[in-house]
Amino acid sequence: MTARRLRASLRGWGGVGAMALACATALILALMLPDSARGNGDTGTGGPGLARGTQARAAGCTDPQNRSLTPSSADGTTIEAIKNRKDRRLIVGVDQNSYHWGYRDPNDPAAGSDLEGFDIDLVHAIAKAILGDANAVQFRAIPTSQRIPAIQGGKVDMVVRTMSITCDRLRQVAFSAPYFKTGQQVLAPVKSGITGYDKSLAGKTICSAAKSTAYERLAADRDAGKLAPGAAVAPPVPNQLDCLVRLQLGEADAVVTDGALAASQAAQDPTVELKGGTFTTEYYGVAMKQGSDDLVRRVNRVLADYRKDGWQQSYDKWLAPTLGPDSPSGNLPVAQYRQPA
Repeated sequence: MTARRLRASLRGWGGVGAMALACATALILALMLPDSARGNGDTGTGGPGLARGTQARAAGCTDPQNRSLTPSSADGTTIEAIKNRKDRRLIVGVDQNSYHWGYRDPNDPAAGSDLEGFDIDLVHAIAKAILGDANAVQFRAIPTSQRIPAIQGGKVDMVVRTMSITCDRLRQVAFSAPYFKTGQQVLAPVKSGITGYDKSLAGKTICSAAKSTAYERLAADRDAGKLAPGAAVAPPVPNQLDCLVRLQLGEADAVVTDGALAASQAAQDPTVELKGGTFTTEYYGVAMKQGSDDLVRRVNRVLADYRKDGWQQSYDKWLAPTLGPDSPSGNLPVAQYRQPA
């Protein structure tokens, strides 16, 4: 990589050094998870409460974003256990290095070490509804690949971390109704000649995060011979932001990730940009342990209220500047529910 390119890539949100430090910190925290949550990322079938979860059956699943439970304000055993803790806080897995989603801004002294962003705003709204205090939260930085193990292992009450609702994941965790609509998109250097998820990726190395829907799509297309000739799917990295760092260092030619995340990464580094449109449709949800139906329903109540007061303000503050006025992500998805079993 040329010195000019390297200097350009160091501009934006804190540069490669700050981003690499954030990624390393998240990885260290991930290593604190139990051995069963590390290994190869296999979540297994033995997580507490898995057998009794009403969302576990995803056979024949379609429209997974419409399979959550109806909203309720009633407390149940899961919420009572949270309220009865000595340290009366909600424990939430989040990202700490996704610009405008969950991050610490090193260029804003007023923010200090506090996490901020679109996902963080939602966490505070949930804490306020359940515990009466928006700041009654213990944040735990979770790499992309460790979101499900952290939930199943009881390390967190929920994960609010740009996590797409999929049929496969419904077999492993419970989800709220969707709170954001997005899709997979390509991020690449401005002058790369790449035009999107198409033949322009021929001979290119593509980066994605482990256990992400982006990697699953890339691997499936590669195995089915649908990728551009000679395109290589790089071994997945723990965090989405690791791909941006690899792109900046010339270790990858393109990144595939959620379009909303890609837009935020492009805002960090003016030498990269979105290429082409989204080529999937996905919905983010709050992920919780199977069987915690009272918590799922309470979060859905929060989301229903958040639609009226909070979601649009948070979107306009954090995401509208990077996604633009005509983005399909500009409205909270309409929730459709199923009845409790």
